[in-house]
Amino acid sequence: MKRVLLTGMSGVGKSVLLEELAARGYKAVDTDYGGLSEMVSVPANEPTGLDPGHDWVWREDRIHDLLSTADADVLFLGGCSPNQGRFYPLFDHIILLTAPAPVIVERLATRTTNPYGKRPAEVARVLGLIQTIEPLLRRGAGHVVDTSDPLDQVVTQVLRLVGEHA
Repeated sequence: MKRVLLTGMSGVGKSVLLEELAARGYKAVDTDYGGLSEMVSVPANEPTGLDPGHDWVWREDRIHDLLSTADADVLFLGGCSPNQGRFYPLFDHIILLTAPAPVIVERLATRTTNPYGKRPAEVARVLGLIQTIEPLLRRGAGHVVDTSDPLDQVVTQVLRLVGEHA
């Protein structure tokens, strides 16, 4: 089984891309759902997180179980967590999804599937994380995809990067 991590900041389009990949018959899992992540307390000055003092991290036992289950030819796992680097050796491909800040701000303001990013403090936090955390994600990624392109083009690019036919 080929394992692909789709990661990036809030608002880059991870969930939309996963939905489209699933619609095309791929196993696509969003770590924000299904009990794969949990809220934990962190120091208030922690540079990651949803809000000062709180962070959303992967449940390591469940992520390990998911990555070790060979029930599909390709698994696309989407998410971003401070503990995701522990799993990098288990992925065949790590793709950073990115978009210009104005695109992310617009997506956060208009998305209906996730309430995060509606408050000004959350938008400011995401914009700060683009400056501080995205460069770290970029170092761990084998590929970078700009999701400001139309969804069909993004899907085609991701599939080609992992050796799948679009």
